[in-house]
Amino acid sequence: MQLMLLSNSTNFGAEYLDHAMGAIRAFLGGVRELLFVPFALYDRAGYTAKAAARFEREGIRVRGLVTGEEGRRALDEAQAAFVGGGNTFRLLGTLQQADLLGLLRARVRSGLPYLGASAGTNIAAPTIKTTNDMPIVQPASFTALGLVPFQINPHYIDADPSSRHMGETREERLREYFEENETPVLALREGAWLRVEGGSARLEGANGARIFRRGAAPEEHAPGAALDDLLKG
Repeated sequence: MQLMLLSNSTNFGAEYLDHAMGAIRAFLGGVRELLFVPFALYDRAGYTAKAAARFEREGIRVRGLVTGEEGRRALDEAQAAFVGGGNTFRLLGTLQQADLLGLLRARVRSGLPYLGASAGTNIAAPTIKTTNDMPIVQPASFTALGLVPFQINPHYIDADPSSRHMGETREERLREYFEENETPVLALREGAWLRVEGGSARLEGANGARIFRRGAAPEEHAPGAALDDLLKG
């Protein structure tokens, strides 16, 4: 498989995808048309237009995925797929309802390059149990694509010791996850992404990531770290 899983699509002070576009271009190689999955946002047409305008600057055409038979044909014909961010519950629920989740999984497992951002990165995991999003819709199940054998938490935020906010920190929420689950979690900070090719996984971008495991202290990893062990399940 070929995966590029972004924590976020927009960095502070930069435009849409600018922080990662060099790496995206290298990942896509000679791809001239990208199938964009806009289901995480309500305005699918507007979202597709935004992605199309950005990739047009790179000489890449964007085709928006739709539901129904036309969508299944588009997935069959796709050169590469980009699943955009937004609400993870809406994204997964739409893919399930449209009977596109299994087809997308099969195409990626057979070599279709998969670019994900935020919600699109969440659904690359076995489930969406570690998403940050509000459950604005109810999918048929939390079971996602399962392209990697570990959970992902994008937009990971380190606790601010000077903050007066008394709610749970992100680390506390992930520790709560391990009260009921065992699957490790890769927590990607803003500006970071994971590149997977075959049996190799490498952390790239900026700001690094943490790996959380049940009953263990979090592991800190800097950009450039090899995370192949995570792929062993």
